[in-house]
Amino acid sequence: MTRSLICVTTLSLAAGAVHAEWRYWAGDQGATRYSPLTQINRSNAARLKPAWVYHSGDKGDRGRTTIECTPIVIDGAMYLTSPMLKAIAVDPVTGKEIWRFDPFEGTEDRARDVNRGVAYWEDPNKTDRRILYAAGKHLYCLNAKTGKLIPTFGAGGSVDLRKEMDGEVLADFGAPTSPGAVYKDLIILGSHNGEGPRKASPGHIRAFNVRTGKREWIFHTIPHPGEFGHDTWEGDSWKTAGSANVWGGFSIDEKRGLVFAGTGSATFDFYGGDRVGHNLFADAVIALDAATGRRRWHYQIVHHDLWDYDLPTAPILARVRGKDALVQITKQGFTFVFDRENGQPLFPIEERPVPSSDIPGEKASPTQPFPLRPPSFAAQRFEPTNISPEAREHVSKLVADLRIGALYTPPSRQGTVAAPGTLGGGLWGGGSFEPDSG
Repeated sequence: MTRSLICVTTLSLAAGAVHAEWRYWAGDQGATRYSPLTQINRSNAARLKPAWVYHSGDKGDRGRTTIECTPIVIDGAMYLTSPMLKAIAVDPVTGKEIWRFDPFEGTEDRARDVNRGVAYWEDPNKTDRRILYAAGKHLYCLNAKTGKLIPTFGAGGSVDLRKEMDGEVLADFGAPTSPGAVYKDLIILGSHNGEGPRKASPGHIRAFNVRTGKREWIFHTIPHPGEFGHDTWEGDSWKTAGSANVWGGFSIDEKRGLVFAGTGSATFDFYGGDRVGHNLFADAVIALDAATGRRRWHYQIVHHDLWDYDLPTAPILARVRGKDALVQITKQGFTFVFDRENGQPLFPIEERPVPSSDIPGEKASPTQPFPLRPPSFAAQRFEPTNISPEAREHVSKLVADLRIGALYTPPSRQGTVAAPGTLGGGLWGGGSFEPDSG
């Protein structure tokens, strides 16, 4: 089986239609996933037909080989990644392959997990154009025209992401699944980390120079001694806990020079008896100075996560109530809205009491934040009566001995039904913002 990219077009195209590039995997630096183009609309969408199909021919034998990337289109070329994490340039008009780069050629490393796209950088004169993407354990820098490694970047065109991590890097560590964010001459990256019961690598955020590959700054998502938030990890748990990584991508406010991220849960994501405390900066929206990595503000969405309710997507930068806002959707089906400048909620958020844990050693947070508006977009409690009559009897038997409760009911030895589950609610596809209507 091959994996394919399909381009569609309308039978009749409007004369003088506006063309626009898609320079970022989420549409723009604010992750709005919005296109101003109007050529395809409700009146002609039904007439769409395939214009070309590109077959990557790159299905692997591992269990999950999918094209999950959003291609970017810049200056007459479309850039994407294949199921086996190759970087590919395609002519967006004809679908003809321009170049292909295999990061694992000649190495013992191999493709793992997925990749959701690449980042693009160009110098002010547009004479130096680069594609940057992470695969396996490395960050690669390619000539956008030829697909060749740029030898002056890092060591022969790549940077080993296991180095300069300011913490123990274990076998679980991998390149981030979402593209990095480019700010001036920096590319800002998260990482892919395990969240299971075994010890995991920390999920610190780093910025690398796009010209040289040099690490310019690092932000410890699990704070070290003396850093803000360190006291939210009881004892020495900051040394043994891992993850709290950014896997859903970043958004950037270029005017303010801020980079925004939503972090994942800390390990182990269903038990926290060995990491007692709120565990900053896990499950938090973080605003950092994009040039230095210094924290400007943060808001923790889940205290002491026990449900794998990590933040699954980049924050959306929008205009709300006449203010520059940040919108973060969650696996729980919540939409948190903050003032982008200072992190103040633009709609009320309540800290509400939630059920306690009866697992020995576990200390679940007594409260969790609930935004009062907008309303949740996903069901937050499971009831067998809410499923189809055909399935009700079968499902009722499956859950008869399990604990069913409100949102944030902790895991238990008898088993707890969580709603939403670990897949959300919201997930990495994120949301979109339409600026004209708000």
